[in-house]
Amino acid sequence: MNKRKWEVVGTEGEVPVIVLLLAWISANEVWPEPFIENLAYQVAVNASRTRGRLAAAPAISNLFQVCSTWRAISRSNPLWRNLTRQIWGVDNLVHNTWRDEYVYRHCTAYNFRISNAVYTRLNFDDCDNNALACRCLALSDLHLACGFDDGSVRLFDLSSRLHVSTFHPHQRDRLGPFSRAVSGIILTDSKLVFASLDGDIHVVIINGPGPRRAHLGNMMIDGTLVDFTGCRRWWVGLYAAVPGRSFHVWDDETEELVFVGGTLTDPEALLGWRLLTELTEPLGRVRVSNRDIAVACTGVRVMAFDLQNLGLVLNEEEVERGVVVSSVDVSHDLFLVVDNRRVASVRRVDNFEEVCTFTVRGGGGGGGGGSGGVRRGAMIGCINGGCIFICTGGIIRVWDVQHGQFLYNMSQRIGDPTALIANERHVAASSSVDATIHLWDYSAI
Repeated sequence: MNKRKWEVVGTEGEVPVIVLLLAWISANEVWPEPFIENLAYQVAVNASRTRGRLAAAPAISNLFQVCSTWRAISRSNPLWRNLTRQIWGVDNLVHNTWRDEYVYRHCTAYNFRISNAVYTRLNFDDCDNNALACRCLALSDLHLACGFDDGSVRLFDLSSRLHVSTFHPHQRDRLGPFSRAVSGIILTDSKLVFASLDGDIHVVIINGPGPRRAHLGNMMIDGTLVDFTGCRRWWVGLYAAVPGRSFHVWDDETEELVFVGGTLTDPEALLGWRLLTELTEPLGRVRVSNRDIAVACTGVRVMAFDLQNLGLVLNEEEVERGVVVSSVDVSHDLFLVVDNRRVASVRRVDNFEEVCTFTVRGGGGGGGGGSGGVRRGAMIGCINGGCIFICTGGIIRVWDVQHGQFLYNMSQRIGDPTALIANERHVAASSSVDATIHLWDYSAI
């Protein structure tokens, strides 16, 4: 073992550690395996934080070349489990080993980087497609859910890419032609929760009975439910039209309402009522990070609040040039926001620290009314752990999330977009052209 090998492994910030190790090894020929395993973990995490998630694997690969004893650490299941959780944010083992899981996640992320995907146009034959506009999309590991302006939700199986179910809300009197329009979906592998503008929330157990209404909306008290999201622990609704009731939070397990409050959408009260008769530009958006932090916005303000300490605002910012509401999204501990000057920035959800910024070029505008809640020529954006996706002029453009580096244009033109979503394996978009649903699968084969 020599210093030259260490120079390959070491990165800026690790040099003091390496100096200490070289001094220590002169008196100790045998290294404890837990010590080497912890070193490999730290090298990978440091590389991921400074150069991006794809840099972790080459960093520890160099480390494993030091000697046969160190190569043996590469077979440590606890090491790969910890690295998969830390770098890829994955807690569930899908493949045979945690090393296989890590390799799969790495290769899939690399496919995102080089635009290597399988493209599919999804079809559903239980209605006249031209009569519907898709307003929102949700992805899980197994399914894609699409919410439409008539209140229905269609579920697709991602492995077969087939339409498997359609769910309709319970009927009741309608106040305005779009009161049943789907405003948000929460999707896991086993459960689907969807909400409509009138405030009704329905729960579906996948492969179980039909929808059950978990919450009956009352627009006279709460206003219109303009956006709805959540996670395995919380449901979060963003309302407009009634002052002082912008946010509603429910406990996912008990389905009990645990918080009501906030003034974020108070200036949009009149526009909230208008949504019932005309699907104008999105008034606001709310997304939840993996740290139980909700990020919400309107056209002029962005804020983050703590779901574990309900009512506690962590950060808030007025946006002078206005926010493109349809281009605000959250992934892990980062969020994307685009302003009306077409300047996009990625920030940390807890303190709004800027990670990168860049200018979105190409056709498209920054909002407006129209089919599906987004006008023709509008801009829609989303983010996953490694990439930013923004659709303008019918073309989806992709940037690196770490440095804001432009990567490529996706080759398929989708027309005027109505919704766009990404996770760590798929990208999905809906178009106002024949209510088409587009799907890209980047998973490693």
